[in-house]
Amino acid sequence: MTSCKPTKTEYQRKPEWLKIKLNTNDEYKGLKKLMRENNLNTVCEEAKCPNIHECWGSRRTATFMILGAICTRACRFCAVKTGLPNELDLAEPERVADSVVVMNLKHAVVTAVARDDLKDGGSEVFAETIRAIRRKNPFTSIEVLPSDMGGIEQNIRNIMDAKPDILNHNIETVRRLTPRVRARAKYDRSLELLRRAKEMQPSIPTKSSLMLGLGETHEEILEVMDDLRANNVDIMTIGQYLQPSKKHLPVLKYYSPAEFGELRKIAMSKGFSHCEAGPLVRSSYHADEQVNAAAKQRQLQGEQLLATPNS
Repeated sequence: MTSCKPTKTEYQRKPEWLKIKLNTNDEYKGLKKLMRENNLNTVCEEAKCPNIHECWGSRRTATFMILGAICTRACRFCAVKTGLPNELDLAEPERVADSVVVMNLKHAVVTAVARDDLKDGGSEVFAETIRAIRRKNPFTSIEVLPSDMGGIEQNIRNIMDAKPDILNHNIETVRRLTPRVRARAKYDRSLELLRRAKEMQPSIPTKSSLMLGLGETHEEILEVMDDLRANNVDIMTIGQYLQPSKKHLPVLKYYSPAEFGELRKIAMSKGFSHCEAGPLVRSSYHADEQVNAAAKQRQLQGEQLLATPNS
């Protein structure tokens, strides 16, 4: 697979495999009503996720977006609003936890806009949200997806000390394209965050996501896989970039389901404990299954250690 120049056909019509069947049933409507009543934001809505009807309508899962709905960064792939954020809502962690209880979630994903205006990058609110969910629903597994929080070690520690079940931070694109795609973010800083998180809490799985279609080469995709594994990342998701509006970066290539399937095989051969790869895969896609896969992998590793005779 190599990078492709944009063509007129690609801009006019998406491939057949990117067509989505909407499922606006009572479960979807009920969850949307709950989010509005509790004044909660979701990345499902703000980032225009293509899987919102499946997750809300069938799987009854959602990704909460804390720290407001306005991001301090203007990444050229992202649909989330950019500007001057509002003041912190200190009651937000409790409202998120209450919603997790009402929804009876087995797995909750908590992400946030980038808050470069805050010294702690919003890490304390992340930690409070984790603790609130633990208090009110101790059997719910928790995945967090923060920004790089300026690469400040204490900000990462604030989150890891609260002990989420999965720490997710997205690399988003290949090294060469990072300056063009990700505002203020740095490729190596993202890798460093993932490495530090694992060093702080070795038993907590780490995860990262890569989106394709921005002009990357096959060799660059493999380089990202190797870089993530070199920093002990356990789980990887790979999906198709879709242009949110004409103001955002154009799609340079649509990858086929077969190509995604091949990339998943390669990722698993490199040692990831779990990999989701497909045109509509996003960072939180089937996150409940990923935490189960990671738990099984840790159990298997523990059994292997116990079975190994002392030297």
